[in-house]
Amino acid sequence: MDAQGRGRAGGIDPADQWVFDPKTGSYELRLEHAEGSDQASGQGSPPSALTTPPSATSSFVPSAGPSPAPSGTPSVARPGPKAPKAEPGRRPLPGQRGDGGGRKGGSKPATGRRRPKPKKTAKKKVLLWTGGTLAFVLVGGSLGAYLLYEHFNGNLSKVDVGVDNAAVIKGPVNILVIGTDKRSGKGNEGYGDDGSVGHADTTLLFHVSEDRSNATAISIPRDMITDIPECTTKQDGKTKAIPGSKGVRFNESLGQEDRDPGCTWRTVEQLTGLKVSHFMMADFNAVKQLSSAVGGVEVCLGKDIDDPKSHLKLSKGRHDIQGEDALAFVRTRHSVGFESDLDRIKLQQQFLSSMIRKMKSGDTFSNPKKLYDLGDAATKSLTVDTGIGSVSDLTKLAKDLSRVNIKNITFATLPVLDNPADGKTRKTVILDKAKADPLLAMVKQDVSLTEVKEKEKKAQDAQDAKQQALLKGPKAEPVNVRAKVLNGSGRIGAAQEAVAWMQNSKGMTRTSNGGNAPGGKKIDTTVLEFAPNQADQARRLADAMGLSADALKETKADAGPMAEMTLTLGADFKAAGTPVTAPAAPEKAPEGIQKVEADDKNICAK
Repeated sequence: MDAQGRGRAGGIDPADQWVFDPKTGSYELRLEHAEGSDQASGQGSPPSALTTPPSATSSFVPSAGPSPAPSGTPSVARPGPKAPKAEPGRRPLPGQRGDGGGRKGGSKPATGRRRPKPKKTAKKKVLLWTGGTLAFVLVGGSLGAYLLYEHFNGNLSKVDVGVDNAAVIKGPVNILVIGTDKRSGKGNEGYGDDGSVGHADTTLLFHVSEDRSNATAISIPRDMITDIPECTTKQDGKTKAIPGSKGVRFNESLGQEDRDPGCTWRTVEQLTGLKVSHFMMADFNAVKQLSSAVGGVEVCLGKDIDDPKSHLKLSKGRHDIQGEDALAFVRTRHSVGFESDLDRIKLQQQFLSSMIRKMKSGDTFSNPKKLYDLGDAATKSLTVDTGIGSVSDLTKLAKDLSRVNIKNITFATLPVLDNPADGKTRKTVILDKAKADPLLAMVKQDVSLTEVKEKEKKAQDAQDAKQQALLKGPKAEPVNVRAKVLNGSGRIGAAQEAVAWMQNSKGMTRTSNGGNAPGGKKIDTTVLEFAPNQADQARRLADAMGLSADALKETKADAGPMAEMTLTLGADFKAAGTPVTAPAAPEKAPEGIQKVEADDKNICAK
């Protein structure tokens, strides 16, 4: 395969000889055979073609070239007319192929026989081999990428939880991360409960803000007493309804009664009020393999630890741990704090923060071996929902979430209290609603638990001031308020109830019922959309409804004199006449909640 082309070796890029055949939809490698061909005039023997497609990742693009042989006809060297003369400063197009050479349906050359092949010089023999190698690498490269993709895809396990969200969605994202105590896998015989199918031993809800500026990971204690709702699982093509449980440990949301990650998914939604987007579940092997793939994770201990139950034995100070030591670190609890699961959560948060820093700042993503090891370990260890059930979908999600600056990632623990029912045993805990509610309110409204940059705070203050200004100013007479009311509350008859109240109690006789929100979609908060020249009407309606400034959405262009505003009722609309005022998000996290900044390198377990 003379990829360089005889007589054209000097200064020729092999990529220029790949020509797209529009009839076959493939690329051909055009090779010239005449020695001493004149590049300036385009004279010389005609090219041959090698119908080998370039790599999917190569930079080749279709270029102008001679008409190819009909589909299904082998591409071979054939004599033909001279190629057109090249323009000054441009490489000539290859000479056009003829029809014949004695083939059926083509004309014979004047001599009646093929030209004798010129002998290959030593230089041309070298070029032939490099050309052949180039074609092999192009094909082999794309085959290797395909096989690697298929390998990683084959590693992944998927569970259909009855929700199939797209990999990347607009708005905030909530990833449910579940670590199980399942003891399957090499070297794990001494861990977990013998015969256990795996429970929700370590659970985090990773919330990423809508603008991807910050993230909060909330750890949910496994021993927290809660209610587990009824859930449906799909096993071996059969659907099974699993009844709920009242007042049980949170970790029973997985494994117990054949519950799958979808049951944990629904338990977390009920507990936090946050809609889960995707889940990722991993067992003991994930910690061991991922920590080794990144070359070790740095952790810090404020004292010597020797825990025979977790097999952790480390001296005071900083250590790079991986494999078995990494697993022992995230499992230990009998040698730190009060020897509770809450103390173990602190170690896990320190470990995860350090791993994120290592992956972001090290050479993991530029080192091919580390990148392969990481991808192999991650896909082998993970079970995911169908929405991210392929490597390409996982990659899309990772790319979307990677926009979050590590300085704005916080790990926090859902606030809990000792369970009074346990007496002095302190085996379980219960939710501390007084602290949990404001924390979850912050998360729902994308308020970062980390310090906000000054310019971001100023921009937000300016936006808040603008919103507040919308409520100040003249208000239209009730009879001049034109609004169409849509029902996005999820409650049947809410729009008609609101319209009747507006007309009969508030004198807004030009309001109308617009039916359900587009697509029957349910929204969380009520929204009033209006044009700049309808601001006085918006103020009157907002005042009557008790709407906050956040509920007002002003368009850029003015509306016609008879145009209606659009009021879409959300789940916060409780009843006509009841103010729809969104609760203000706390400016800072409640006092006393346990939290760790992902960028803090000075945390040491004690």
